[in-house]
Amino acid sequence: MNQPATAPCLQHPQEELLRSDRIPHIWCSGCGIGTVFSCVLAAVRKTGLPLDDVAMVSGIGCTGRMAGYIKVDSYHTTHGRAIPFATGLKLARPQGAVLVASGDGDLIAIGGNHFIHAARRNIDMTVICVNNLNYGMTGGQQAPSTPFGAKTTTSPTGSPEEPFDFCQLATACGAVYVSRWTSIHIRRLTESLTKAILKPGFSFVEVLAACPTAFGRRNRMREALDMVKFFHERSVIKNNIDPREFPLDFKGPLVVGEFIDRERPTFTDSYALVHSSQLGEWPDLERQKPAAG
Repeated sequence: MNQPATAPCLQHPQEELLRSDRIPHIWCSGCGIGTVFSCVLAAVRKTGLPLDDVAMVSGIGCTGRMAGYIKVDSYHTTHGRAIPFATGLKLARPQGAVLVASGDGDLIAIGGNHFIHAARRNIDMTVICVNNLNYGMTGGQQAPSTPFGAKTTTSPTGSPEEPFDFCQLATACGAVYVSRWTSIHIRRLTESLTKAILKPGFSFVEVLAACPTAFGRRNRMREALDMVKFFHERSVIKNNIDPREFPLDFKGPLVVGEFIDRERPTFTDSYALVHSSQLGEWPDLERQKPAAG
């Protein structure tokens, strides 16, 4: 007797790391955040770290929803406060890997001051900034990332401001690892995220991502494929460069790559030094501090 055919059960390749009960996700069709999230999951697996030793913290915004979908200890904080929350988590449990995933508005606008000082202190965390060039969740308002002349709901005739260059900012503040990719650089982004997670100190990975719903449709890139083509045609990979020499420029080539990879004592190392049993006096402590490389 023939048995009735059963439909195949499809399983996500990163099922082990997904909170499947919260799927489907909130991201729009064509949004680049889902692709970035898949790269984050793949990178976490590639590190080989036990999942109990990985935590993710996020703030408010479209990217901030990552923390609710990944099956590790995760925290969804208030607007702009992901980094200080992650700092407390890292200092309380220094043996674990702490990831911060959020958008440009949450990390650099509302939380910009926290970003600066976490990089200066060299807190051991990986900050993943999905830069979709506007405040996507709240209606497509102008953000610190919005390119000059780009239209948003709050700059209908074009932004009169120059945007922040996040990689320059991270480098100047002392980050030990800095890279920039787009949401179409899947393999390279995954490799970069893996390095960033395993790197001791403050690591920063910026990902330029498509936002056809809020940003694209106001800037003649209504279809998701339009923004994908834009990234594909404009991106130029340059590794081991000073990002100040190649600023983010939407008029010309979009320079992406691994920019900075250097050594510097982490905040945890420095804290242990000044609280050691052989406390010296300043400026002797300065001489005991390991040299940056």
